[in-house]
Amino acid sequence: MAGLLHSLSKGLQQTAHLMVGMPDYDNYLRHMAEKHPELPVMSREAFFRERQQARYGGGKGSPVRCC
Repeated sequence: MAGLLHSLSKGLQQTAHLMVGMPDYDNYLRHMAEKHPELPVMSREAFFRERQQARYGGGKGSPVRCC
């Protein structure tokens, strides 16, 4: 029962994060381990920053966008 509740909680958390545009770091880690094990993995903070810049721009030489 506890495992089911944990899975449900994790799924709801992931759904909420995706609804507000926050990428899933756990999926990123899983993807990197399966598809690119030879590459270094970003920290949670670096991953979030990179995803925010990819979504909204604002990097050096990039226009800032809101949508």
